[in-house]
Amino acid sequence: MKIVVGVLFGGQSAEHDISIRSSKFVIEHLDCSKYDLLPIGIDKQGEWFFFNGEKFRSSIAQGHIPLFCKENPNFPLIFRAFTEKELLLAPSALRKMVDLIFPVLHGPYGEDGSLQGLMQLANIPYVGSAVLSSAICMDKIVMKNLLKSAALPVVRYLSLHCADSIDVDTIVAKLKLPLFVKPANLGSSVGISKIRTKKEFLSCVHQAFLYDEHVIIEECIEGREFECSILGNFDLIVSPPGEIIPSHEFYSYTAKYLDPDGAIFEVPAQIDLPTIEKMQHLAARAYKVLRCEGMARVDFFLRQSGEVVINELNTIPGFTAISLYPRLLQLSGITPSELIDRLIHCAIDRFEKRAALRTTLQAEGDVTIFPSQSTHCDRCLDKQNLGL
Repeated sequence: MKIVVGVLFGGQSAEHDISIRSSKFVIEHLDCSKYDLLPIGIDKQGEWFFFNGEKFRSSIAQGHIPLFCKENPNFPLIFRAFTEKELLLAPSALRKMVDLIFPVLHGPYGEDGSLQGLMQLANIPYVGSAVLSSAICMDKIVMKNLLKSAALPVVRYLSLHCADSIDVDTIVAKLKLPLFVKPANLGSSVGISKIRTKKEFLSCVHQAFLYDEHVIIEECIEGREFECSILGNFDLIVSPPGEIIPSHEFYSYTAKYLDPDGAIFEVPAQIDLPTIEKMQHLAARAYKVLRCEGMARVDFFLRQSGEVVINELNTIPGFTAISLYPRLLQLSGITPSELIDRLIHCAIDRFEKRAALRTTLQAEGDVTIFPSQSTHCDRCLDKQNLGL
């Protein structure tokens, strides 16, 4: 029997549209000989839509966009069953429909531990990092605090809460102009501004506060921008870095997604071997410090002095046409279909290991024997238990 993979996309964050684009890659490269597809879209109001997998795949292959409404004939709904609250009350219903969830939700409510907690309550394997790591990496302030405490190099930064009084002169004196301000809990460059003068400071910060209660203010690095892709739970594959060369002043949302000529990508990056190895080493260390699993993209800056600093980690990296995460892993010989397959197996492997942990008090003298690793968990092989 095939494993039923629920590919989850959309969501309530400002990255909703990017999530839909990323889901297309995952769905197109999901091996039909091994997996059955259940596309699950979440609209901006938090309602869940379940689609016919075969017809959905055919529709996106024709270039259609999955709009969340019953009237869209290109994407026949199986049903529109759950609001967010109803799903919380009935996790067993989702467990009967899927063997595993592949979340392609960027930003809050999908990448920040919220969805991951729901999947753990429902006892469903899911691709990507667990609750704690997802929450840490979603919050740029907490993430940088932990990386810094582990003696990993990060950009200089300060954090602000919306209730804080803002002393522009003190901040500028510490970090120097120009600066970047970002919402702490968003990706895809949403809400980011470059502050060039003190006069622009407050308007840029208030723009970031439209998206989050916490914002981070960072020094502007005069240098180059790179990314490494990581795959695995414990035995990691760390790709060679790729370089992003934006044609805009910085790699903004417009440069990423709206301007087809917004950036040039050097894959692999044209830099010396010691710098490549330094980035790969730092990427693996950061991944382990933040307890990531399955996948992550690690972003770097290379200062003009040659110093490598970590910008951030993304636990559900983009899978759009321009995204470097899958492209960089292809340098290590991993095809898109193999990438999706390996991510699914990472999720199943973690699920099996955690299922073997005790949930009752161990009796004196009792010894836990962990089961040997297997290709698939018993749940995934026993469809009768799932009602499928």
